[in-house]
Amino acid sequence: MDEQKQPLTSHLKELRKRLILSFIAVVTGFIVCYAFSQDLFDILSKPLLKMMPSGSSLIFTSVAEAFFTYMKVAFIAGIILTSPFVLFQVWAFVAPGLYRNEKRYVIPFVAAGSFFFVLGILFAYFVAIPVGFKFLLGYATDFIKPMPSMKEYLSFSIKFLLAFGLVFEFPVVLVLLARIGVVDAKTMARHRKYAILLIFIFAAVMTPPDIISQLLMAIPLMGLYELSIILSRIFGKKKKVDPPPSE
Repeated sequence: MDEQKQPLTSHLKELRKRLILSFIAVVTGFIVCYAFSQDLFDILSKPLLKMMPSGSSLIFTSVAEAFFTYMKVAFIAGIILTSPFVLFQVWAFVAPGLYRNEKRYVIPFVAAGSFFFVLGILFAYFVAIPVGFKFLLGYATDFIKPMPSMKEYLSFSIKFLLAFGLVFEFPVVLVLLARIGVVDAKTMARHRKYAILLIFIFAAVMTPPDIISQLLMAIPLMGLYELSIILSRIFGKKKKVDPPPSE
């Protein structure tokens, strides 16, 4: 085997090894989480049930809906549970090809990204979802009763949680762009009004069509944008100052 093919083959073997390990980890996580899938779904459904009339419950409208809902819950929880191991496998595969200065930035940004993602999910679970449901369920009357199904609620809540988790990555992305010199704090501050307009458009697309849900996403996003400006001033790429010409 010639010298050019050997490195490619070894990379493919390494990739195969990391993928197999990640797959085994996710399957193991799924099996473990399936044993607690009902408890996990109960935790997930608490924000909705607290806003519904006393004695209310979720329903399932097909014979297999409850089974497949618990399967999905276990699969999602399994991915979350094993994500540190999977990320380590990604790092183990990518790290040998990175320069030392690149490695120095990866870990802080991955840690910050994980922190803000979890923060976004917690904000959605404890603030956005309860307030949003309270508003939406306010349309119920004596003749119109809410009867959400397990499948519908799981789909809605997971999308909502993921949307807020990704939205809270906003500062990490902007600081990264500032660090490599694509944007800077002054530019972001100067174009603040356009950013706010885009934030409200984004919130309108990502949330249910009611003003409360849109505000619940737009207001934190505006705060995160301001935080991004501050962090970009601190961690952004510093412009080199040319020395004064010698006389």
